[in-house]
Amino acid sequence: MASGRAGAALVVGGGISGMQASLDLANAGFKVYLVERSPSIGGTMARLDKTFPTMDCAICILAPKMVEVSRHPNIVLLTCAQVSGIAGTAGDFTVEVKRRPRYVDEARCVGCGVCASRCPSRVPDEFQMGLAERRAIYLPFPQSVPLVYSIDPDHCLYLTRGICRVCEKFCEAGAIDFDQREETLSLNVAAVIISPGVTPFDPSEIKEFGYGRYENVVTALELERIVSATGPTKGHLIRPSDKKAPGRVAFIQCVGSRSLADGYPYCSSVCCMHAMKEALLIKEHSPGTECAIFFMDLRAFGKEFEDFYSRAEEEHGIRFVRCRVSHLDEIPESGSLALSYVEDGEMKREEFDLAVLSVGLRPSDHAGELARVLGIELDEHGFCATRPFSPSETSRAGVYVCGAFSMPMDIPDGVAQASGAASKAAGLMAEGRGSLVSVKEYPQERDVEGEEPRIGAFICHCGINIGGVVDVPEVVRYAGTLPGVAYAEDNLYSCSQDAQESIKEKIRERRLNRVVVASCTPRTHEPLFRNTIREAGLNEYLFEMANIRDQCSWVHTDEPERATEKAKDLVRMTVAKARLLRPLEKPSVGVTPVGLVIGGGLSGMTAALELARQGFEAHLVEKEEELGGNLRDIRYALGDVDPQAQLKSIIREVRGERRIHVHTGARIVDIEGYVGNYATTLASGGEERRIEHGAIIVATGGVEYRPGEYLYGADERVVTQIELEQLMAEGGLDAETVVMIQCVGSRNDERPYCSRICCGEAVKNALKIKELSPDTEVYVLYRDIRTYGLMEGYYAEAASRGVLFIRYDEGREPEVSSDGGLRVLVTDPVLREEVLLEPDLLVLSVATLPNPENRELAQMMKVPLSKDGFFLEAHMKLRPVDFATDGIFLCGLAHSPKFIDESISQACGAAARAATVLSKESLEIEGAIARVDDAMCSGCGMCEAVCRYGAVQVGLRDGEPKAEVLEALCKGCGTCASACPAKAITMEHFADGQILAQVRAALMEEAVP
Repeated sequence: MASGRAGAALVVGGGISGMQASLDLANAGFKVYLVERSPSIGGTMARLDKTFPTMDCAICILAPKMVEVSRHPNIVLLTCAQVSGIAGTAGDFTVEVKRRPRYVDEARCVGCGVCASRCPSRVPDEFQMGLAERRAIYLPFPQSVPLVYSIDPDHCLYLTRGICRVCEKFCEAGAIDFDQREETLSLNVAAVIISPGVTPFDPSEIKEFGYGRYENVVTALELERIVSATGPTKGHLIRPSDKKAPGRVAFIQCVGSRSLADGYPYCSSVCCMHAMKEALLIKEHSPGTECAIFFMDLRAFGKEFEDFYSRAEEEHGIRFVRCRVSHLDEIPESGSLALSYVEDGEMKREEFDLAVLSVGLRPSDHAGELARVLGIELDEHGFCATRPFSPSETSRAGVYVCGAFSMPMDIPDGVAQASGAASKAAGLMAEGRGSLVSVKEYPQERDVEGEEPRIGAFICHCGINIGGVVDVPEVVRYAGTLPGVAYAEDNLYSCSQDAQESIKEKIRERRLNRVVVASCTPRTHEPLFRNTIREAGLNEYLFEMANIRDQCSWVHTDEPERATEKAKDLVRMTVAKARLLRPLEKPSVGVTPVGLVIGGGLSGMTAALELARQGFEAHLVEKEEELGGNLRDIRYALGDVDPQAQLKSIIREVRGERRIHVHTGARIVDIEGYVGNYATTLASGGEERRIEHGAIIVATGGVEYRPGEYLYGADERVVTQIELEQLMAEGGLDAETVVMIQCVGSRNDERPYCSRICCGEAVKNALKIKELSPDTEVYVLYRDIRTYGLMEGYYAEAASRGVLFIRYDEGREPEVSSDGGLRVLVTDPVLREEVLLEPDLLVLSVATLPNPENRELAQMMKVPLSKDGFFLEAHMKLRPVDFATDGIFLCGLAHSPKFIDESISQACGAAARAATVLSKESLEIEGAIARVDDAMCSGCGMCEAVCRYGAVQVGLRDGEPKAEVLEALCKGCGTCASACPAKAITMEHFADGQILAQVRAALMEEAVP
């Protein structure tokens, strides 16, 4: 298997990061080989039940991505495979890949499962964290991609002892193949992206917690499987010892993290939020269960994480105990656990029915070998070594990294970095774009005009998200009785690969001409199902969804009978509309292969450079007279890097790049157009200029909060962290005592979010003070120290160098006064007494605020803002740098507060996402748009007045005023149709007749069973 050298990349690791990198490259015109060691892609995310802070069903949002990977014509999926060698240089690698035998023919296996039901061998199930058993021939999990069984050579009776072969006897497809042997492939690629993921820490190494000895001590990932619908208990929360529901559950944080003695010194970044999420899941399953989280610092540093924390505590009654648990003891009579800890200097002991260990993350077991094969460096913890201004680049040119192998990180950060790594790889092989790709071909569309409706109704259990509340079999029975329904069935997960194949098969077998899926939300899943029926030969608009999860089971969890009746109502309404659906066409529009980047700070400059390296022109717009943004004020960074030297280098590169057109001192006056064809008007120097472009990247940055508290502005000895850096850089630091106060302007009623960077910034500057003046006393007054990930090492270093950290509680903030000298009074909750500090300099770690111009820009682009004023992405987990509006992307502080390396990752990621648009010659646009009936239109102009997208214009036609819809601008919102007094505008796919049919069905005014 070989390819041309310029237009192909190899991605190692099929978790969410690896999949995202693969899709971004494939959608931008490159061929991708995706290598995954296990039999299925999906990675750790596939094991999760829900994701924080949105509480989305993890597999529900992951499965469509997995199916998309498997269907993509430019992704070659190589499972049961690993990289065994590499030769060559960046742009011209030859990679050796070894594929282990699956002993099942992928082309023949239909995933029926008969083989597994007959297999006599039982072994612990890795996917279920050993809490259940699987057979020697198995499917990793129900939504596996590819949906092909595998034989475990270590436990198969035939492969170990030469007996059995019962699977072969019962496989009607003839898919069992014991003659398969390991094969070696040689692949020619220009770039390599590695994303091997992480492995949970094994807590049996910490004897004090009794893991492996006490049955009712489990890890957080084991609990994830226990509460999952596809887990060993089918989603019922029970404890392992006696299968009873626990009344009290304790979560113990930092097990294997933040400790040199018992594990690893770094913070694993995700554990605090993971514990909160699981506590909320327990509350969903059993509202009366008491949950307590025992923690040292609550690290809710991400976007909307602090809100999640507040809701968990205030609305759901989850108890948070600040301490470090010393040990657990099992109570033999009950199997319960006695937990000992010190809180506020007092020894305490509590009894719990179940203890959950929030274990740390470490590099995956095979990551070290992969690094050795590829010849890349690792850091002291075994993660991939990168540099602060190059977070996706490894020590070997042409080899890039993404996901948690670079450092522990959450899903959105991993997804953004995956897109960033894809951008780096695309820049390396830009000349080969399009040279090896193929275009997906669909079967000829069936002409269903004149046919009576034959509707297929597919009702989804969504694990227990729906099936745990709604009586799905009863809804299926009911759907089968509705007029026009020719077939009805249920699926465990309708979005899984096997369900998608089943839907296509039933369309062909039953001659279905319309499809209804009753499951979750069309916001995330409608494109998947539309594509599925298209692959079966139906027009994609002959599809309709009923949301019986968000609008039914999730809001009626305590009323299963009424929820079932409501689900029937929703299905009946959807079927009523489906009977009236008709095929629509999707027009195509050309693409202007030019990007517009708004904001000339670090993120904006990085995004522009990435677009240019990929071969696209970019217009970089900055309102100030010089580039650099907030980075101009940052003098120091954690680690051996000079931010100002890096800034000068980046500006020099931007100015010297012929494809980048820099517009400083420029303001955006107007933005119009649509994906692939935007036009933006700039004002600069009293003149206006119009720029045409195909995509927009928003990198407007943020601003530093100017406090009105703590004597700031009234006493020159009170400064912000940025001002402290300037003092130190100019040699103006002359202080025997420095006090820093954290969370100034953040985590309060006005701005409830965490500004993320403040703790790291304080530690950085405290270390700098100690470097410049070792005898200076430095105090940091904090609520939680949030030096997540690998920053934890700097926190430990600061403490070891004499920086004193004093915690204060919310509501008991430090008091600052001045009577000649500065006085800071803080109550130490551990000492239980007031501490008076008399600093020479008081430093405030202030909030990062959204750019005040965000709102005006948002209105121009017609994109939303979060409640905190930052731009709101399309999906918090899986589309962190996309807007819901096609063709517009975001990065850096425009998204939320973040560090330099995170801003760079997002900027690169936004460029990769923009390239998926700019690399196309044309794009299909929405077919469900407004249509005007000229005979009924009076040209009154009301439709033009209400359309916020400028998609309706009134002009003269044959001497009479008539409204015209500009198809490419129309978003299908229906505002014009509802405003038209003459009813001259019809919304395709949402016509009056279709909507009224739903209303009549809801009111039971039609003949229904």
